[in-house]
Amino acid sequence: MPGAGKSTAGRQLAAHLHLPFVDCDTEIERRLGTSIRSFFEQQGEAAFRDIEEQVLAELLNGEPKVLATGGGAVLRENNRRALRERSTVVYLRALPEELFRRLRHDRQRPLLQVADPLKRLRDLFGERDPLYAETAHFTIETGRPSISALVNMVLMQLELAGVVTVERREAKAGR
Repeated sequence: MPGAGKSTAGRQLAAHLHLPFVDCDTEIERRLGTSIRSFFEQQGEAAFRDIEEQVLAELLNGEPKVLATGGGAVLRENNRRALRERSTVVYLRALPEELFRRLRHDRQRPLLQVADPLKRLRDLFGERDPLYAETAHFTIETGRPSISALVNMVLMQLELAGVVTVERREAKAGR
């Protein structure tokens, strides 16, 4: 969901794992040469989702990385399948009320530029939560922890599942 902490937590997770961090939305904006909000206004959501699907497919190839997707990436079955099959997906689950608290002053997210953003977040959550759950290998309830606590929860989950080993993480850190 928008505001769940994907980019902020992703950057810190990447630093802990000594991997590059890529924000899919930032990469899309770089390629478009404009903001997603502006593109949405000019071309519409369907055109944006086409570009998002193409960029996501490209980003899932290549070297290992920590990738933050846009909140709506799961709306397309091709994206859900690619994410599930070609990566390890962590769903940072936050309730609409918590997201509203975090985003109430944000004017950059095109889907939230409506008269009742809390209602919009509740509607988005109702639509997307099952898709996130279907796509995710792991779900972390975000609540209100600090970003470092959230990253530690993600790392612990990945370590317990054997996706990341403590030894490998420490070796990469030079310990």
